[in-house]
Amino acid sequence: MAVNAEPFVVMAKPIGPLCNLDCGYCYYLSKRQLFPARERFQMSPEILETYVREVIGASSGPTVDFAWHGGEPTLAGIRFFQQALELQEKHLPAGWTCTNHIQTNGTLLNSEWCAFFAEHRFAVGISIDGPASLHDAARKDRRGRPTHDRVLNGLSQLRRAGIEPDVLCTVNALNASRPLDVYRFFLEAGVKWLQFIPIVERVPGGFSDRSVVPDQLGDFLCAIFDEWVRYDIGRIGVQTFLEPLLVVAGRKPNLCIISETCGRVPALEHDGGLYACDHFVDRSHYLGNIRTDSLADLLDGPVLKAFGAAKRSTLPKTCIDCPVGFICNGGCPKDRISGSGEALNHLCSGYRRFYLHALPYLERIAKLERAGIPGGAIMEEIAIEEKDERARWNSAGRNDPCPCGSGTKYKQCCLRTRRR
Repeated sequence: MAVNAEPFVVMAKPIGPLCNLDCGYCYYLSKRQLFPARERFQMSPEILETYVREVIGASSGPTVDFAWHGGEPTLAGIRFFQQALELQEKHLPAGWTCTNHIQTNGTLLNSEWCAFFAEHRFAVGISIDGPASLHDAARKDRRGRPTHDRVLNGLSQLRRAGIEPDVLCTVNALNASRPLDVYRFFLEAGVKWLQFIPIVERVPGGFSDRSVVPDQLGDFLCAIFDEWVRYDIGRIGVQTFLEPLLVVAGRKPNLCIISETCGRVPALEHDGGLYACDHFVDRSHYLGNIRTDSLADLLDGPVLKAFGAAKRSTLPKTCIDCPVGFICNGGCPKDRISGSGEALNHLCSGYRRFYLHALPYLERIAKLERAGIPGGAIMEEIAIEEKDERARWNSAGRNDPCPCGSGTKYKQCCLRTRRR
């Protein structure tokens, strides 16, 4: 079997698209249509062992990464993951180790699950869309009931077990209008790592009402970035800000959507079928099946290579000429749409606004770090630069005209959202 020198992660779906939730914007529930009507959607022990063996065999080591997604992967049960760990130990070469990451909606987590994750050092990602009113609008269970309280209970259970999870927050048409409410909810909840995933849901004739509007996304990211760069560097890691910082600093990003090419994070369905990407689980992006095909060969095969290279080779001239194109590289191919003869990213105007806004600050942070100074030192620099402006805000009384110039009282305007 060939060994892949280039890093890869296979996003495994142990129960396929099955989920105990019915999130309005979920793009994966519809994948059931790819399978027979009576499909069980449970990865068999044989396919599980093949998957573990093939991933280890295709890796250059000494660390092998496993990622478990869904649907909702905890529906597979603890015993499934115990078997996965046993198989990892069985097939690992001497001196090698495995890491395991699971992405969950958090509603099924209890003390047993969390103790298991802690014992075996799973990295855990949990999905929360902000405060209850925003989260519950879309993230309901299959009986239409809200889930926010159950998710926060899962978060608490993880923390009691000594696990601080990464938080994934979608940016949709509803919560995008309240950026600081969303961000400060996570700050108050003590979240340490946060990533924002924009919802782009295609429907006949355009995009759904749940999809974030491009300029709305730009405003959302700019508002949160302005808070983060002034007050919270080192307190909370925001992937959407730190990944562009890597690019500005001359390093390679980890995030596929801003990489020059993609294709190194294929999705593995429960039946062993391998697809080019989690967002391209369809017949036209089917690569093969690990029951009959070598994973290493599929990873290095012409279909996946062509898929990954197409992101760069089809980059529109607008992106090539864009002053921040070197950061976003056209964004995720799933969001590229035809318009004016070019397949521009649907979110282009929002990302362009954000990257242009953030770039001067990111360049300053990168310069500090090159000088051996922590990037967070920019917060003190900005505080000095904005000393007079901050004094004006700090001296405003609740019933005074709002310093923002809106003409309304401070208490009815920016008091709730302004840090002093």
